[in-house]
Amino acid sequence: MGGRSLSELAERYFRRKGYLLEKNVTREGFSGVQRSVDLLIRRGREQHPVWIKDWKRTVGINVVINVDKASEDAGFSRPIIVADKFSDHAKTYANRRGIKLLTKAEIIRSLRY
Repeated sequence: MGGRSLSELAERYFRRKGYLLEKNVTREGFSGVQRSVDLLIRRGREQHPVWIKDWKRTVGINVVINVDKASEDAGFSRPIIVADKFSDHAKTYANRRGIKLLTKAEIIRSLRY
């Protein structure tokens, strides 16, 4: 699984959890700005936007805040961010705002079982 991109791993992870996936979704926000999401996952009435940050560096609080604002502007609820790792400030903010942070390690661990 090490050779797969983070996007491929995330898609496999969400499919295994029973979600239907829609890739590269763009929606106009209330502000009039076009908001893009890497994945829109659906299961029943449940729907979540997913941003995938396939970076070699830690995702910081600024990225989480921007995703939160974009999600709210586009009318999405309970966003998910997938990345290799997150800063402590990003984790704290996400926890307060109900944003799910999912790491590559968590995905790989889940896919092994």
